[in-house]
Amino acid sequence: MNRRDALKKSALALGAAAGAPTLLSLLQSCAQQDRLTWTPQFLSEDHSRFLSSFVDFLLPKTETPGGLDVKADIFIDLMYAKTYDEASQKQVVADIEKFNSDCKAKYGKVFADLSEGDKKAVFEEHEANSPKFPKTVWGGSVGPREPVGFYRSLKSTVLWAYFSSEEIGKNVLSYDPIPGEYRGCMPLSEVGNTWSL
Repeated sequence: MNRRDALKKSALALGAAAGAPTLLSLLQSCAQQDRLTWTPQFLSEDHSRFLSSFVDFLLPKTETPGGLDVKADIFIDLMYAKTYDEASQKQVVADIEKFNSDCKAKYGKVFADLSEGDKKAVFEEHEANSPKFPKTVWGGSVGPREPVGFYRSLKSTVLWAYFSSEEIGKNVLSYDPIPGEYRGCMPLSEVGNTWSL
């Protein structure tokens, strides 16, 4: 690895560490937003319909809350509005329009209007054909970092928003607001549920 690549990776890691509290505060502000009166901050009505449909199909409500229940779509819209620069915002709009136009060309409708079966086929196609995130070791990428594309990037953001929400952190994942002793070596069977950080 040359010095320039090392500096870029260090800057990205620092930016992610510095930006995490800001993103978490945006996520908390979305918890107070009433879905009935939600007005997107950045996305148009059609683009927000796409986002809500994407979130709902990826994380539908089951015995646990779905992505719409924790307002992951509202958070992502706010994230686009508050943390993306103009070029990145334009790219998001172009990516949504491309995703919808591909759906329309193949199925005759935009993603939000597709049947559940067609949405499943769209997801399966993107899952099979989208680049994967590089493998990581201790939080650092191993190998070259290639762009993962819109589908995988949005999917990752939706999952992050979902698992970072207070509702999921406190009521679905195991949660201990005042952690006890550190036990570094314990049988996996004693760990139990996934833990909220």
